[in-house]
Amino acid sequence: MKKLTLLILAALLSGCATGDSSNTSFSADDQMFAAMMIPHHEQAIEMADTALGKSTNPEILALANEIKAAQGPEIEQMKNWGSSMMGSHAGHMMDEGMLNDDEMAQLKDAKGAEFDRLFLEGMIKHHQGAIAMADMIIDSANEEAALLGKNIVESQSAEIERMRQMLSQ
Repeated sequence: MKKLTLLILAALLSGCATGDSSNTSFSADDQMFAAMMIPHHEQAIEMADTALGKSTNPEILALANEIKAAQGPEIEQMKNWGSSMMGSHAGHMMDEGMLNDDEMAQLKDAKGAEFDRLFLEGMIKHHQGAIAMADMIIDSANEEAALLGKNIVESQSAEIERMRQMLSQ
């Protein structure tokens, strides 16, 4: 069902790219991916900032810093791809793996071990969504887009394993 949703969304939005020749190296799919992934990464950074303010677990604090260090530059990279969809509502059309408002409020209200558990569970879900979205561009004709997609899949898969280990401790 998720793949069907992605295909339908890709078909609908493929006509949304501008005719600007400066953007021709990035396909409509690449630009749609960026428009969706930017708010996705922004939420991950918000979650990481929350962890930095609430957790006392050194492993979670290290992970939160790593998430911010990786995803901040990726946001800037994707903003440079150029798209008529940037800053629009397109990024919110698919919230693959994103926490809803209630889940974010619950995370922000939690304390101690409960916070750590909710953060890890939420970030695992979040990363799984990012991986599903990154699969859209790993075969992109644009080398930069394809490389970013592959890097997201590899790094976030490794972080998921790390978070699962933290949860099992």
